[in-house]
Amino acid sequence: MTASLPSSLPSPTSGVWHLGPFPLRAYALCILAGIVVAVWITGRRLVDRGHAKEKAVDISAWAVPFGIIGGRIYHVITTPEPYFGAGGHPIKALYIWQGGLGIWGAIALGALGGWIGARRHGVPFLDYIDAAAPGVAIAQALGRWGNWFNNELYGQRTDVPWGLTIHEWDQAAGHAVRDANGKAIVLGTFQPTFLYESLWCLLLALFLVLADRRWALRKGQLFGLYVVGYPLGRIVFELMRSDTANRIFGVRVNVWTSILVFLLGLAIVWFGRRREVAVLREPASQHTE
Repeated sequence: MTASLPSSLPSPTSGVWHLGPFPLRAYALCILAGIVVAVWITGRRLVDRGHAKEKAVDISAWAVPFGIIGGRIYHVITTPEPYFGAGGHPIKALYIWQGGLGIWGAIALGALGGWIGARRHGVPFLDYIDAAAPGVAIAQALGRWGNWFNNELYGQRTDVPWGLTIHEWDQAAGHAVRDANGKAIVLGTFQPTFLYESLWCLLLALFLVLADRRWALRKGQLFGLYVVGYPLGRIVFELMRSDTANRIFGVRVNVWTSILVFLLGLAIVWFGRRREVAVLREPASQHTE
């Protein structure tokens, strides 16, 4: 007797567990795992740049809180209806553990926090962001599995073997809605866009590590390549998603943001080269007294 392949990928029916009165939410645990891995990778890569690996922990004490706040602010600004729309609850804008962190805000304010931390602990900011770039991509890959636990960020309906089973979800409770017989209600099978994005981030991290080893990059350019690379995949996955989203000229806001971030990444790569050229030319323009 031969075993048959599953017709779809499963999704959890619960995204929260309780240790007595204390809830453990899978979304938060995935984000936390990503942060730990990113800090560890950053520390190892800082050593290659002549800095103590402990500096990664010191700087992360600034970068991580700023990143979480920035991610939440971006999410609330671009998806205000659940909090400030009809029937919304403004206080829930603070409920980060229920999901909802926008990567663009997290990177923007996280970079600001990293800049502050790097200055306070004597690490050149460009060294820090180049060291951090692959780890940030891996952190995103791990964080996306929090969306799997929450049965969210999926695409259109599909019948492909890797289609993702999605349940009707009670976001506040953190588990699937069940019918009168206690069975989790299934909405159908959908494209697992969370999985596509997770794999893309892992590939991006690998590319960044190889690029750092094989190419003569100027300081800041590796981070620029991360800023270029992530939106290329995000645009594709964003267009695949079927969840409701605010739009500008009929296009999802995150697509427009991805395009702007991609252009910003190109500018960072270009400016990194121009900056290095300017530094190299400066001594030649000076005259001796």
